[in-house]
Amino acid sequence: MTGYGKAVGTYKEKKINVEIKSLNSKALDLSTRIAPLYREKEMDIRRTLSKALIRGKVDFAIWIEKDTAVDATPINGALIENYYHQIKDIAAKTGIPEPQDWFYTLLRMPDVTTKTDIEELSDEEWEVSKKTIDEAVRHLIEFRTQEGAALEKKFNEKVDNIEVLLHSIEPYEKARVPKIKEQIIKGLEQIPEVEYDKNRLEQELIYYIEKLDISEEKQRLANHLKYFRETMKETGHGIGKKLGFIAQEMGREINTTGSKSNNAEMQNIVVKMKDELEQIKEQVLNAL
Repeated sequence: MTGYGKAVGTYKEKKINVEIKSLNSKALDLSTRIAPLYREKEMDIRRTLSKALIRGKVDFAIWIEKDTAVDATPINGALIENYYHQIKDIAAKTGIPEPQDWFYTLLRMPDVTTKTDIEELSDEEWEVSKKTIDEAVRHLIEFRTQEGAALEKKFNEKVDNIEVLLHSIEPYEKARVPKIKEQIIKGLEQIPEVEYDKNRLEQELIYYIEKLDISEEKQRLANHLKYFRETMKETGHGIGKKLGFIAQEMGREINTTGSKSNNAEMQNIVVKMKDELEQIKEQVLNAL
């Protein structure tokens, strides 16, 4: 869900700037910085972003740049003239000297440079702003799409690695059965004057080996790997969450395989599978 989008629109003397940044998050976490003129449209903006972006920690900003010559605060000439005459009259009546710097004095009088007009958002300006927001959203989605292609390649690489590691377990798995039997018999032979029923021993061995059998775990893990690949090819929303659930199931099978592996080589392979899966889990939060 990492992404960045920016767009600039123009309305009369204004330049409307929109910037959107997105980072990983399980849900949509939206924060906004909106120019005062557009605050009345905040809910519309949030609805647009929620519908388009679905998930992610999203920072949205819209601000206005104006031509400084056009935006300069006007000086109230009539009010300055009024203050000028009032001050001269007071000076004449009281004998107080007139100011030496008239402009300095008059420009500091109340409301001489106060902007009294209240700016309202017109429908035409809002239409330009909406198009600018939509353009910024498009740019962010394009950025996300590029990131998604790289992410898909990474996922396929990790899934392939887990599959190779899964197949590499088989030789050790087959070799451990006679090894377990040999170790148990050798242990019994070292106990002096012990007698044992060979048939009963075989039955106990079968039961013990069945408890260590990982055939079902291997099959389920293989199915999860296949399902993970198929899910990556799906379109629409919610794919990232689905991949996260599949990754959890993959982890469950890998952990069970590790707990049943009473073989050093098999356990080393399980550790490597866990490492590959952990990298998938870290990146799956970046998928929509």
